[in-house]
Amino acid sequence: MSQLTKEMKEMIESQQCFHATISKDGIPNNAPKRSTRVFNDTTLIFTEGIGGRTYQNILDGSKIAVAVVNRENMDGYRFIGTPEVLTSGEIYDKTAEMSLQAGMPKPKAAILITIDEIHSLKPGPMAGKIIG
Repeated sequence: MSQLTKEMKEMIESQQCFHATISKDGIPNNAPKRSTRVFNDTTLIFTEGIGGRTYQNILDGSKIAVAVVNRENMDGYRFIGTPEVLTSGEIYDKTAEMSLQAGMPKPKAAILITIDEIHSLKPGPMAGKIIG
């Protein structure tokens, strides 16, 4: 399990995250998820609002990659992880409440992502290399 740094957490909180999954037929999918946030030092969380391709791929067993970049600082990260689907319980209820308070519909699920690897997306010799 890899740990998020303060800089990584700040970037996730302030920049758009994009999530990549793959279908059981091998078709890649990449989608922005504005609900992405830090759950703890080793886990991300997002809400699945519509139950589209990303959600189906996760249900079918796909791992997930979350990319975030700050174009102004020319820095970024890719988090490779294992998703866990929550459709009830305390974590789901709190996440659903946050969505409703933000004027969003109640989500189909909350997705926890346990981070297995962290890669640098900063241009230069470390681009794409595992850093955590």
